Amino acid sequence: METHKRPKQASKVIVYMQENGSITQLEALRELGCLRLASRISELKKQGYKINRRMIKVKNKSGEPCYVAEYSLTEG
Repeated sequence: METHKRPKQASKVIVYMQENGSITQLEALRELGCLRLASRISELKKQGYKINRRMIKVKNKSGEPCYVAEYSLTEG
């Protein structure tokens, strides 16, 4: 049985936003292995973090425009 603990995904999400300014679901999956970003954001909000969400336009793999949520920490 392992005795060391890995950082929780929510902690990784906070660090990623602090270092990179924002995070999307695709970044969360690729960089952190996080499949449920919205759930981690909800947890962080319950812990008192102020997090903004805005919808940004991206292209899907077929080149068609679509919108995804981009999360960032609120200043102040």
